[in-house]
Amino acid sequence: MKVPASELYKRMKRFRLQMDRSDPDWQSAVIFSRINQYYFTGTMQDGLLWIPRDAQAVLWVRKSIERARDESRFEAIEPMNSFRDAARSVLSMPERLHLEWERVPLALLRRFQKHFPIEDIRPLDETMSALRALKSPYELDLMERSGEIHRRILEERLPEMLQEGMTEAELASRLYPVMVAEGHHGVARFSMFQAEVAIGNICFGESSLYPCCFDGPGGNYGMHPAVPVLGSRHRKLGKGDLVFVDIGCGLEGYHTDKTHTCVFGGNLPEEAVVAHRECVAIQHRIAEKLRPGAVPSQIYSEIMDGLSPEFLSDFMGSGLRPARFLGHGIGLEIDETPVIAEGFDAPLEAGMVLALEPKKGIPGVGLVGIENTFIVTTSGGRSITGNHPGLANV
Repeated sequence: MKVPASELYKRMKRFRLQMDRSDPDWQSAVIFSRINQYYFTGTMQDGLLWIPRDAQAVLWVRKSIERARDESRFEAIEPMNSFRDAARSVLSMPERLHLEWERVPLALLRRFQKHFPIEDIRPLDETMSALRALKSPYELDLMERSGEIHRRILEERLPEMLQEGMTEAELASRLYPVMVAEGHHGVARFSMFQAEVAIGNICFGESSLYPCCFDGPGGNYGMHPAVPVLGSRHRKLGKGDLVFVDIGCGLEGYHTDKTHTCVFGGNLPEEAVVAHRECVAIQHRIAEKLRPGAVPSQIYSEIMDGLSPEFLSDFMGSGLRPARFLGHGIGLEIDETPVIAEGFDAPLEAGMVLALEPKKGIPGVGLVGIENTFIVTTSGGRSITGNHPGLANV
């Protein structure tokens, strides 16, 4: 289960090349976030990864040095009691430092600067996003295996769990152990600030239209205003309900994203069925455009410009603030770059992975639509989470 040493070496080499291009006068970088530390070292500990421009990178670990050395093939792993220990190893303190602006709290930065007195602090986030957006064969293999687990859970196992009168929370409690038994790694990770997701959105009927702070097209009632995740203990499944399940799945750290819909013991209004089919067709049109050289912002505008004003009402969410994207990158976290949205102008490359999720709210029914995870290839996006059109009758 260890990340191969060759994989870690290639990632660090790509990082240095990327830094040379994006900021030619860079001197050193420090990685605090555990996800990015894992990307470079294959272990996830309390510490920091120090990357000088002209010397070997070192993972300094406060806890647990034993575990880090046991599970990582990274070359240089050293113990520290505090940042002071790491600072003593730096013979010449750099004038400039790159770090993760989006992930490092101000208090942590101030504690770090007591021992690393560097004032010129520059952002590292775009470099890391670009680096992680392009997946290696090793990463793609894990994501393809996650995608098959994901497909099997939602397309084959979910329907057999549905029972009239069960609550959303009960379905979630049945779904999670099945996910883990099938191979899911147990968490759904997001980089979004203060994002909390237990499994994903598990909704019956209009619950999927309930507004929430999460930046996505759907919502749900959740357990409580203090815990607005998982599903409601009160919304029960009835005949004719739309079942909307939008969950992440993952294997050895790498995620896929998929939404599956069912109709329980009845039929939906024709308006909802027609809207769902159009969302499936939109996903196909976007997937066809996922080729090297395609520009995400152009894909977004081409798709959105082709939709009628009537369809755009409640498209990508119900209410005043619909999601303004059609798909997002995915990997070690579910919300990565590139994004099919305005402002994302860097061309796609073969080996990038995106989740496409065109969805539309239908008042009184719920959120219809689809989501699957696709690999960018020369012949268009290839789904790794199945091709079921959803809205199956169960």
